[in-house]
Amino acid sequence: MSPARASSLRRILPSAVFDQLGSVMRQTAQEIAEDALVITEAVLPPHEYPIGKVERFVIVVSSGFSGLLLAEIPPGQSEPVQSQSAAEPSLSNERPQGMVYQVGLAFDPSEITTFLTDLGNKLQDDPAAMNTLRQAIQHLRPNDATIQSEFTLRLAEVLAATLTVALPHLEEMSCDLLVAAALQQQVEQERLLNEVTTQIRQSMNLPDILETAVQQVRQLIQADRVVIYEFNSSAIAALGNRSRWEDKAQYPRSAYGRITYESRISQSLPSTLNMEEGMECFPDVPNYLKRYARGLIQAINDTEATFALSPRLLKLMRKVNARAKLVVPIVVQEELWGLLIAHQCSAPRRWQEHEKKVLQRIAEHLAIAIYQSKLYTQLQHQKQVLEQRVVERTQELGDALVAAQAASRAKTEFLAAMSHELRTPLTCVIGMAETLLRAMTQKPDTYTLKPQKQVEYLKIIKRSGEHLLELITDILDVSQVEAGKTALNITEFSLSQLAHQSLQMLREKAQSNGVELIMDLRVGSQTTDSTSSGDSFTADRRRVYQILLNLLSNAVKFTPSGGQVTLRVWVENHSAVFQVEDTGIGIPENQRSLLFQKFQQLDSAYHRNYEGTGLGLALTKQLVELHGGTIDVESTVGVGSLFTVRLPAQPLTRSSGVKKLQTTGSVPLVAENTEDNKPIEYSRSFCGRIVLIEDHEETAMLVCDLLTAAGCQVVWMIDGFTAIKQIEMLQPSLVITDIQLPGMDGYEIIHFLRHNPLTKDIKILALTARALPEDHERCLAEGADEYLAKPIQPYQLLDKVSALVGED
Repeated sequence: MSPARASSLRRILPSAVFDQLGSVMRQTAQEIAEDALVITEAVLPPHEYPIGKVERFVIVVSSGFSGLLLAEIPPGQSEPVQSQSAAEPSLSNERPQGMVYQVGLAFDPSEITTFLTDLGNKLQDDPAAMNTLRQAIQHLRPNDATIQSEFTLRLAEVLAATLTVALPHLEEMSCDLLVAAALQQQVEQERLLNEVTTQIRQSMNLPDILETAVQQVRQLIQADRVVIYEFNSSAIAALGNRSRWEDKAQYPRSAYGRITYESRISQSLPSTLNMEEGMECFPDVPNYLKRYARGLIQAINDTEATFALSPRLLKLMRKVNARAKLVVPIVVQEELWGLLIAHQCSAPRRWQEHEKKVLQRIAEHLAIAIYQSKLYTQLQHQKQVLEQRVVERTQELGDALVAAQAASRAKTEFLAAMSHELRTPLTCVIGMAETLLRAMTQKPDTYTLKPQKQVEYLKIIKRSGEHLLELITDILDVSQVEAGKTALNITEFSLSQLAHQSLQMLREKAQSNGVELIMDLRVGSQTTDSTSSGDSFTADRRRVYQILLNLLSNAVKFTPSGGQVTLRVWVENHSAVFQVEDTGIGIPENQRSLLFQKFQQLDSAYHRNYEGTGLGLALTKQLVELHGGTIDVESTVGVGSLFTVRLPAQPLTRSSGVKKLQTTGSVPLVAENTEDNKPIEYSRSFCGRIVLIEDHEETAMLVCDLLTAAGCQVVWMIDGFTAIKQIEMLQPSLVITDIQLPGMDGYEIIHFLRHNPLTKDIKILALTARALPEDHERCLAEGADEYLAKPIQPYQLLDKVSALVGED
């Protein structure tokens, strides 16, 4: 149906007259019913024409009066003709008031229904609008004659008055005055715009910038209210690729955003601050977001007309008293951040093109400010992170410096203690050896030393050497445990016998210090042949013995004369429990953290009164943990200390084998004190020819003397190459070779002898000053029959030689 044919009245009229006719139609319908439906072209998407050449329309539907007002492009024109009196600039999405249209007016319900149906085809994507149109068509009835007549009279009055002034004479206003007024207005707007943008640039605080912006923009465009709507990024992300929702259940639970800044012309206007829109108001939000992100500017001159088919949105506009609004997007780095919105509350407002451009430029400056603020915030965060890292790193360096200084002090104290520990026995060794030499070389009438005194000197020299060996052994043990090279030799042994042996080892030292040793055995029998299940235990016997010796010697050392040291032993939940309790000086609470650290003694003041290197307890803790056990300490200053060690039973592996219960087995740490009075008797059952390869003269002299006294024939050689030739010729019963030799070392000698058909069956005993487990393993792997670590114990050497020579 042609819109022109549907109109009862058709005239060529200015756009101002069209606006007056539309106002009369609205007024007539609203006087009949306040809820009268008024529909205009504003309900259509921007830049879309309704039907054919129709550019504008007004439809009113009420109980007693309905009408259709159309504005078409004049015949023969592709665009409406602009009147000579047009003085207003044109808008991008609306026609200026100076335009001339062919205006049509119709009241027939069928004609109105046809137009509403065609209009509905344009709004198929909007379910709410379609529902409103269907309800409007159902309410269409022929107009009441009285109301129709009243409308006709009003129409005549409006046409008479409007046509008189629709085309004013230009001669009433000079062209120069019009240009000057336009220029003056443009200059004033530029000045105000510069003030706003300058204030935006002067601050780096985003809230201040946005607060200033809404206030200045409202004053600049003389709006009733200006707000900033900020999108909720998480809610926008939840939209995904969905274009719309058909029912409320599909709406996102969180709002798309909220109004964060507002400036009102008067406090009497309702505030919209922090307001969130209803989800159901925007069924097509994703599409609008995309269009806003591309720079869409939405100018709504009359919300009553534009949202006539969207009741919920119209209700929202009425709630905030927004009769007209101008919406400009704020796009930050190609992402939609928010909206800059101006409201006119008192009446409809036709937004001018320059007002749109002003808001657009403000929005662009705000986008730059927002981006700069984000960068500044990130920079501040990075600065704080870097500052925190600097503080942490400085603290770490400070801690490292304190630790280094503590380590340096510990090193200095350790070296001082080690110097004391080494020099004290060396003083005895050197001084008493010198005294013995003087007694033997001087004439008897000049200097004499009784035999009993000589024996006493020799015993002291022996004990001093054993003490030096203990220090060296402790240092080697600590280094081996820390390097993870210590393997446990698991055997089955008697706890009671181990406890008795430990106390016996320290009994002489305790007696000399005036300390009483007490045994509290709670396992098996205390007889020497105890083999009861409660007494039997599986672990590394040598290491357990070392643990007990360290704890007991430490307790004896720090217990004053008249005190007691008690050793308790029992079995609990398949674990052996050892307790060493003393009545000594005790350990202060603030020094217990140093108790098990290497090279540490609890108080430097003790260095003058108590010997030690600070390795004993550190090694003890490492050996306990090597067994998977724990060590605890309780102490009271001036009362004493209690050390408790718990060692779980170790499984016997294939490599360790099931060995007989050890009741009197020796522990190769230091020689028993009982050997001081043991007579030296050499057996002659292993006499034979022995070749000794040793570059250290004193060691060679000791070995030669021991073996010669035992009845052996010893050939001593220094060079490995010469020794090999002599061995081939002499065919000795045993070859004793040092590992660290100049030229051909001991490993090469062993390898050569084992692969030479003339010497492959000769027994080989390796000597070395290196007492590490890997050295022992390597010697045996190269082909040596036995291994002996220096310093050489006479009985160990004679036992090994006897065993090797006796096998022939």
